[in-house]
Amino acid sequence: MARQNGNGPHVLIVDDVPANLKILRDVLEPEGFSILGASDGPAALRIARGALPDLVLLDVVMPGMDGYEVCRALKADETTRQIPVIFVTVQEDKESLIRGFEAGGVDYVGKPFEKEEILLRVRTHLQIARLSRALTERNQELEERAADLAHANRQLQEANDQLREEMAKRRDAEEAVQLADDRLALLARQEGERWGIEGFIGRSTTVKRILDDVRAVQTAEKTAVLITGESGTGKELVARAIHFGGPRSGGPFVTVNCSAVPKELAESIFFGHARGAFTGAHASHRGYFELAHGGTLFLDEIGDMDVALQAKLLRALESACITPVGSTREQTIDVRVVAATNQDLRARMAQGLFRNDLYYRLARFTVKVPPLRDRREDIPLLVDHFLTLFAADMGLATPTMDPEALQLLERYPFPGNVRELKNIIEYAVLRGRGTEIGTEHLGPAMGRAAAVATVSASEGTSENDRVWQLVIQRARGHSDTTGPQRETSLDGVVADEERVLAYLRTHGSVDNAECRDLLGVDLHRASYLLKKLHRYGVLEREGSARWTRYRLVTQR
Repeated sequence: MARQNGNGPHVLIVDDVPANLKILRDVLEPEGFSILGASDGPAALRIARGALPDLVLLDVVMPGMDGYEVCRALKADETTRQIPVIFVTVQEDKESLIRGFEAGGVDYVGKPFEKEEILLRVRTHLQIARLSRALTERNQELEERAADLAHANRQLQEANDQLREEMAKRRDAEEAVQLADDRLALLARQEGERWGIEGFIGRSTTVKRILDDVRAVQTAEKTAVLITGESGTGKELVARAIHFGGPRSGGPFVTVNCSAVPKELAESIFFGHARGAFTGAHASHRGYFELAHGGTLFLDEIGDMDVALQAKLLRALESACITPVGSTREQTIDVRVVAATNQDLRARMAQGLFRNDLYYRLARFTVKVPPLRDRREDIPLLVDHFLTLFAADMGLATPTMDPEALQLLERYPFPGNVRELKNIIEYAVLRGRGTEIGTEHLGPAMGRAAAVATVSASEGTSENDRVWQLVIQRARGHSDTTGPQRETSLDGVVADEERVLAYLRTHGSVDNAECRDLLGVDLHRASYLLKKLHRYGVLEREGSARWTRYRLVTQR
């Protein structure tokens, strides 16, 4: 039966003789020890595993399990292995002592014993046990610290490896950014060289005036510019020269064809939209103004812009702020706007199709680009320039131009302006493959022009006027009765126009798509032809952009 007294060190006394238990208790309890008692081996093991005493005083000779068996059982159990065991025995022979130490005992006390001896032995082994536990705990703590340090070292090593990797990535990124900056700088220089005022070929008075205008406005980076002129005259070249020759040359140059912007998406395209702003807006979108931040926004065909969008454009220009669709946050923008048109904006203002306030906001400075027919002295220079350009692109030697072919070009009215001349020379270089360019290389349009020139030369009438007089006559329902030979020649010139007129007499109106299908030409050729017929007063136009339809002008 176990008993415990006091709060001092716990000592388990195991003896099958109650008198011996009492003697040891009477010795230890007055010294502050708490006593547990057991009269046989199984009881001793049960108490030791439950109470975990600080020390065991164990008799050797007991019925059933003797002290050696009990000691071996205590040492075999993980929970009781560290408890010191002192044998109390009358067997003090050498063999018995060796058996006790082999079983796991730390000491022995012979019977009969002295009080002072038993107290000394108990205190000594309790102290040794305490020191051993402390040393074990210290070792465990040191091992844990060592493990923590090893773990910390591993983490530090991993962090260092990650840091080195990040530094390498950052270095690579910085090098990539520097390379990109260098490439952008090179591209900017190349673009500046390509699109600067050196890109204007010619020595006419009109070209000199344009160059003066461009130089004057290049450095005024906040001033909006309006460029006017027919299609193909080089309005975008003027815009690029203004951009790349000024302080914004390092920024973006963003081109927008206003006639090609869908009305329902215009606000999003110009000002951007936030994610979820409308069905299908799965991600945020940057508009043209944001893309052009720090640079120039070129608004081509500004006359075709929807009136509702014109008001929002005006607000953006005046406030220098935009608000993406679906967002409540305004964004400051730093954009120079250059606009271009081939239309008479004052006439459109009178019709209510263009806002007066937007016109005056855009036309702070105007540049008028004349048609090629008004600067014919520049044609030879342009021809030489395009011959060199296309020959280099095609890997050919720069061809010469036959004088007769050059004279034909100088007489031709070029309704498509510089763009048309460029296309003609590209076609000629491709056909000639490095040989001298003759009239046979200039293409079907110039062949028809040569026929018109032959007919007109005898009458002193300019070939352009002669062609369009015939077109207008036929549009009015008149016929030319001056002779079958001239009629045959002129039919070759106005074949496309005549087909369009015949279609209009049958169907009443035509749009660009129908014109393309009718003639088997591309969008630009159809657009050019319809606009020319409109400009010469043959057709009247309804609607704008892709909804434009043309009708024969009603005679009154």
